[in-house]
Amino acid sequence: MTKHRALRIPVQKGRPGWNAILGDLPPPRHLEEDANADFVVVGAGFAGLAAARRLTQLAPGARIAILEAGRIAEGAAGRNSGFMIDLPHNLPGSEEMAGRGERELISLNRQAQDFAEAAVEEYGIDPNFFDRAGKMNGAGDSAGHAANEREKAHLDTIGEPSEMLDAGQMAEVTGSAYYRSGLYTPGTVMLQPAGFIRGMAAGLVRAGVSVFEESPATEFKRQGSGLIVSTPKGAVQAGKVILAVNGHLESFGFARGRLMHLFLFGAMTPELSASQLRQAGGQSRWGITPADHMGATVRRIDRGQGGNRILIRATVALRSGMVPKASDLARATHGMQARFDARFPSLAGMSFEHVWAGHACLSRNGVAVMREIDEGVFSACVQNGLGAARGTLTGMGAAELACSESSAITKRFTAEDEPARLPPQPFREIGMNAVLRWREWMARKA
Repeated sequence: MTKHRALRIPVQKGRPGWNAILGDLPPPRHLEEDANADFVVVGAGFAGLAAARRLTQLAPGARIAILEAGRIAEGAAGRNSGFMIDLPHNLPGSEEMAGRGERELISLNRQAQDFAEAAVEEYGIDPNFFDRAGKMNGAGDSAGHAANEREKAHLDTIGEPSEMLDAGQMAEVTGSAYYRSGLYTPGTVMLQPAGFIRGMAAGLVRAGVSVFEESPATEFKRQGSGLIVSTPKGAVQAGKVILAVNGHLESFGFARGRLMHLFLFGAMTPELSASQLRQAGGQSRWGITPADHMGATVRRIDRGQGGNRILIRATVALRSGMVPKASDLARATHGMQARFDARFPSLAGMSFEHVWAGHACLSRNGVAVMREIDEGVFSACVQNGLGAARGTLTGMGAAELACSESSAITKRFTAEDEPARLPPQPFREIGMNAVLRWREWMARKA
């Protein structure tokens, strides 16, 4: 094995509201000297923490070290919308759109949910951070309504429960007259993602796992029968390494020219006052994904999840350099404000307290990279925009491979093809962003 040196480390734009509303984190533990471990997990998101927990189950007593480039829950895991889905979620290029292995994938997604719920119980994570409340697909126009009807018919065909909600029922739940219809499915878990990730990390520490923050892995190489993973101030020598870095797999030299690096943007209101809550109306906790996936995701949370607030997520940009532009954040803020105002006219003009960008990684053919990618090096990467469920699954699977275990997870993901090659630059970035802008405009009412 040659040396694999990271070309870049994660760059985050904006403080994620999910983490900010929970208050300050405890002081970080840095890796400041050389150490030894049986397993090193690079990345402390959904995949990395799931991998570490699975390792504690498969290799009791093993020395496990997690290296996180930033702070816990400040990375991509704390920057999503907080949906851990069970049903296939249609995203550009995803294999679910091709309908391959749908029932198998639903079963695996539910296995990920059960694994996460067991961690909530074992580690004493606040149950408000893991709410099996289901979600709604929201439709703001006739095209979205037709999409909901098609999805309802499909779910009926495969025997999955769902319920169509009319405009009045949607208004009763959300307080908004914006939606023409909704499709409720009961199986989605609504997370407070930062709270869940914080709880997972704290539980693993209590279980004996070493978690090092602000300690980015800058390179790894083979030394004798083991591997050396270096950070700016220290290194860990280990027998096996799990890369749980999603799109930053490409930074280490793997799958280059095959991964689409998308940035999705989120915004969260300040705590709503009593009068604003009355104006907003509706229930205190709910979640909507758009019937057209290029539309706006909306969540309402309550004090159990960090305060009475509304979150909206919309707009996307492809940035192959893995760093969003300031203009991306400005455009997204403007777009999210317009979507917020349209849905909540009684609160129109309210400034967001937190606005952030979150990195997602997709492959053109919708596959993950969950396999042994070099001797003793395992990948739990490329979540195709489904980080909570897919990240948990690939983390579990990578740990199982590292322990020479076989399961339905390892069989599913190791059988997948390599990520398909992307068009060369600059056509990739120019062309894809043009397509994304057009699709956003087409879904502007979704």
